[in-house]
Amino acid sequence: MMRIIDMYSFKYFVTIVYMLQTTEYQPIEFLKWYWRTNDFSRVMHRKQLERTKPAKLLLLILIIGSVLQIILGLLVVFLSPTTYGSIVGLAIILAYPAVWAHLIVIPLFFGRVFIINPKQKKLINESKHIFKEHTGIKIAIAGSYGKTSMKELLNTVLSPNKKVAMTPANKNVSISHAYFASKLKGDEDILLIEYGEGAPGDVPEFASITSPNMAIITGIAPAHLEKYPTLDDAAKDIFSLSQFVDSKDIYVNADSELALGYIASGQNRYDHKGVLGWKISDAKADITGTSFVMRKGKVVVKIKSGLLGLHNVGPLALCVALAHEFGLSKKQIEENIAKTKAFEHRMQPRPINGAWIIDDTYNGNIEGMKAGLGLLKSLKAKRKIYVTPGLVDQGVETENVHIEHGQAIAKAKPDRVILMDNSVTDFIKMGLDDAGYDNELQIIKDPLEFYTNIEHFLASGDIVLMQNDWTDNYN
Repeated sequence: MMRIIDMYSFKYFVTIVYMLQTTEYQPIEFLKWYWRTNDFSRVMHRKQLERTKPAKLLLLILIIGSVLQIILGLLVVFLSPTTYGSIVGLAIILAYPAVWAHLIVIPLFFGRVFIINPKQKKLINESKHIFKEHTGIKIAIAGSYGKTSMKELLNTVLSPNKKVAMTPANKNVSISHAYFASKLKGDEDILLIEYGEGAPGDVPEFASITSPNMAIITGIAPAHLEKYPTLDDAAKDIFSLSQFVDSKDIYVNADSELALGYIASGQNRYDHKGVLGWKISDAKADITGTSFVMRKGKVVVKIKSGLLGLHNVGPLALCVALAHEFGLSKKQIEENIAKTKAFEHRMQPRPINGAWIIDDTYNGNIEGMKAGLGLLKSLKAKRKIYVTPGLVDQGVETENVHIEHGQAIAKAKPDRVILMDNSVTDFIKMGLDDAGYDNELQIIKDPLEFYTNIEHFLASGDIVLMQNDWTDNYN
């Protein structure tokens, strides 16, 4: 009933355009979300419509189209000599919300096929030549998780002494690579190119366009599985980089257990023990950051980073090793590593009223969840609180992953677990029960209200770890 009532509200078409905008104007993704929505009044909950030119145009089309349909219905009602005709006219009037929510995808479809796709194809073809002719070191960064963080780390460590360009934010598909290529000067020493695998064949496509001569595989975990039939298919896609890059120039995160089975002979491993002959010792982590010592022959590098958690030791060590290979001095490496700090919403600590909040809401994979929980377990606090809605895009692994997630939470032994009420909550609870969790458990119906008022239930000495966050198109 709420669905029907909402369809005739003044905000309905604003909501429709918001849904289109959130799904990046992908007709199929929009329609899936539309069909499963039971209450349109709750869709724009975390964010609001950004009134860009495309959004305003679509909103105008929806309003004009609906007005014309209502006029047509009224004409049928008043001009029809029969009761049947009046009923048809009334049906035309009442159907306008659903009709135009579907008709609006037609211009999007044809616009993508005849305007956007040809333009993007041209840009991508041009970028192939740019990447192929570029003389800098082109580093492809792929994996189920940790790609953006690895890219940002390398940039922080290398850019003070080398000319480095990197793909912006998490813009990691072919058209993003093409836009990136169009802005290159050609004199860069190092290019950092993030690969965002989403469907079978993505990684080979990216590699054929960007011509990498070095690659980093940050790990394998159940993530982005909506279009990959299995996790094995996703892993093979990621490791297809070996078809484009020499084994000696591929670096794989050996702390990722699921990646171990795919490492080929000659490929380099990096982990919490070391990389490229460097040995790691004295690793420590607390709420202020992570420290360790690296040794290779007579060279000793003392590392202090603002990143939280021992799971960062391997990635930091790889940055040190590559910086050394690229000619940076020990002093330069230590100074640059000291500049590294938590990225926004990625294990980002924030003090509040004597308590600490660790914001890991960008996290979207089980390995990252376990790493954060490991840190939470190791930290000292009066009270430890864990907050999560669970994970998205887990495909066929959804139930298993969330049971495993629940078990990992129980192992960390937080004093209080707070779950957001959604489609995976019961699976997490199953994992908690299986592992014998017997501390406080709370289920939240309104995540936005909870996050907005989180400081109200914190006390001095508390540590809160918040992992992952669901956008409005997930439930």
